Amino acid sequence: MTTTSTRSTKASPAQARAGRPEVPAKTLRTDRWWLAPLLTALGLTVWLGYAVTRTFMHKWYWVDAYHYLTPFYSPCITDRCVPEAAHFGTWLPSAWFLPEAAFSLPFLLLFRLTCYYYRKAYYRSFWFSPPACGVPDGHKSYSGETRFPLIFQNIHRYAFYAAAIISVINTYDALLAMHSPKGFGFGLGNVILWANVIMLWAYTLSCHSCRHIIGGRLKHFSAHPVRYRFWTFVSRLNTRHMELAWVTLGTLALTDFYVMALSADWISDLRFIN
Repeated sequence: MTTTSTRSTKASPAQARAGRPEVPAKTLRTDRWWLAPLLTALGLTVWLGYAVTRTFMHKWYWVDAYHYLTPFYSPCITDRCVPEAAHFGTWLPSAWFLPEAAFSLPFLLLFRLTCYYYRKAYYRSFWFSPPACGVPDGHKSYSGETRFPLIFQNIHRYAFYAAAIISVINTYDALLAMHSPKGFGFGLGNVILWANVIMLWAYTLSCHSCRHIIGGRLKHFSAHPVRYRFWTFVSRLNTRHMELAWVTLGTLALTDFYVMALSADWISDLRFIN
């Protein structure tokens, strides 16, 4: 009877490497993978440029005839504000570097910057981390969101609370715009204001943090039927979070531009009632 020695079937590192072909290219993708991050970078840059320009213009934000207030200047709290537009008082000085909406804009910016979708958007388009699936990271090291400054991304939930309060203020502005000095009225400006408010609420409620707050820790949905229904509604909105993130950038810019055009007397508002 002959015997054979038992040999390990595990391949050595050299053998394992021998079975893998050397790929000198950074990526094997042949499609236009760079187009999406490029368009994202262009879109965010253009919008940010418009928003910064309008924020520090310090004019053309209020239409006295119809009580239209652009969301870029709400709430208006510097002593440069028109008294009729200052619904919550003017308790900040009119320094050129202070926007009229100095209370809301920092929180809204924080909410957008820490948003899960926007993280993906600017990580890929500006930081190349990574720019696309199947494409290597543009950085040699990666520490995630565990170190300064990205560790502050974890405050997204608290930014959500602030954004919800500001959405309430925007809703209040839309309601006031239906009661001009002439009484109740409704025009194209009101349609635009309300469309913007509805989209902002949809984007805010579709936030991942909102979904977790509503039902993330529930063990038995059957014991919380109201919260379960709201969680189901928010979950459906959450699947459209990316689309709503871009739609609200568009509605914000459109609303602000329309109010600016009316305030500057470039156009006249189309009135349906009064």
